Amino acid sequence: MGPRWKGKGAEAKALAEPMSEIVSQLQSSLTRSDSQGLLSGCSVLLEAGAEQTELLNRSCFGRPVITAEKDKQWFQLSMEEAFYLFHSLGCLKIVGEDNHLKNDEELWQYMKSRRETFPDFYMAYSHLRIKNWVVRSGSQYGVDFVAYRHHPALVHSEYAVLVFSEENENANGRLRVWSDFDCTIRLCGSVAKTLLVIHINKNGHGATTPLCLKKYSVEERTITRWSAEQCREVQTPETSSKLHVCRAGSIGSSFRCNVF
Repeated sequence: MGPRWKGKGAEAKALAEPMSEIVSQLQSSLTRSDSQGLLSGCSVLLEAGAEQTELLNRSCFGRPVITAEKDKQWFQLSMEEAFYLFHSLGCLKIVGEDNHLKNDEELWQYMKSRRETFPDFYMAYSHLRIKNWVVRSGSQYGVDFVAYRHHPALVHSEYAVLVFSEENENANGRLRVWSDFDCTIRLCGSVAKTLLVIHINKNGHGATTPLCLKKYSVEERTITRWSAEQCREVQTPETSSKLHVCRAGSIGSSFRCNVF
């Protein structure tokens, strides 16, 4: 299932403005302004100027927060978004509820305390972001994330993402039995998305510090319903050999598992 662009000229606009360049501009802008986010429960609040507001919107980080302050714009970042800007891009400082700047270790422990599966979800989020996919919450589709090739205003999301790990295989409560696969795949099909399962392998390392992320590996699998056109047994008069047609996935090193 390929990209579904929204309107004429959307693909050309996306090619002219690669997401990698937009994120790089955001990184530079936040670094120059010495931006600081404020921890607030399971999210981070960020005050943005006019330039940063435009770049945050274009790069799809956070969601605008409506306030009574006409001269200020605030954005609410998810924990994965905030830690990506803080840890991976190094362009955002984060202040705790005690008004002190958090270091890597402190912020990591805080976010783990808020959600046990944060290390797995962050690894999956950063894995897709590094590949220049736009990653948003997938709660409206009953999945962990949805992944877009570019800005959601230009293209529909292609992947519905579920995150698993060796330690928390069923932490998200999905795909426990065969009927779960069938229901999830049918849902993805009804909204024209491919189910992408991201499995985080910690390779014997825990999640005590963010340094452990360098030891983790990621395995991708795209899962679709069985199709007679994609996987069939063909027999010709010239040969009695059997041909099985299976197609590879299209994201990173993923491969497709046809569900019968």
